[in-house]
Amino acid sequence: MCDACVIDSVKRRILSRRDFFKTSAAGMAASALPATIPIVSADQPSSYQDLTHTLSETFPTFSGQPQFSREQVFNFAENGFNLYQLTLSEHVGTHMDAPIHFSEAANTVDQIPVEDLVTPLCVIDIAAKAEENADAQVVPEDIQQWISSNGEIPDKACVAMHSGWEKHLGTDKFRNADEEGVMHFPGFHVEAVNMLLENTSAIGLAVDTLSLDYGQSADFATHYAWLPQQRWGLENVASLGNLPASGATMIVGAPKFLGGTGGQCRVFAVA
Repeated sequence: MCDACVIDSVKRRILSRRDFFKTSAAGMAASALPATIPIVSADQPSSYQDLTHTLSETFPTFSGQPQFSREQVFNFAENGFNLYQLTLSEHVGTHMDAPIHFSEAANTVDQIPVEDLVTPLCVIDIAAKAEENADAQVVPEDIQQWISSNGEIPDKACVAMHSGWEKHLGTDKFRNADEEGVMHFPGFHVEAVNMLLENTSAIGLAVDTLSLDYGQSADFATHYAWLPQQRWGLENVASLGNLPASGATMIVGAPKFLGGTGGQCRVFAVA
């Protein structure tokens, strides 16, 4: 469809919608039935938490180079609608690493079963040791301590690292690169990942930093251990500190495009 056709079509829709609402508002109010009123049940979630950072051109990236830009192609004043053309990496902002990201043959982002995207959430808090050591990692002892306090890790859970690192977002400390360009921020130790693989059915990892591996990793051991086992990861997750250690459910709005190695997600939790 040509651009001019789109513009004309949108304008006609706007006018027709205005007429519709003017003539039908009173009738709709009169005919509303009690059955349309939502029923609040006793087991409804008591809280909702957005775990997604707003993506912008200045959002920090692993490489240090911009990976998101946008151009407004149409605007409402001139065209009757707004539309942006986006240019971005799969792995920028709050995003998913699909199993294929570090594997020769594993699920692409569109192949991840939807039942693996609604998961019990286990939040492991290492903020205190990350405050003292930027290279802090989630290690097996942290997982064992979580289990001792909260019980076994549920089936198909996402295990998340809360390091408190998001407080550095908007500053150079979020990447925390030294003079040699080596970054220093928390992540999962490969031994903790192997513990999860051997003893649980956890399906996802999540971090509030730029990478599942800690910043100075040179071998991406955590990525290579976790993702090829048909597991996924989330990076740059927001607001994990606002959630309980256990009991919340995470919903991952993963993208679904053919052959993707990951992509931006809208992630949220209910508790």
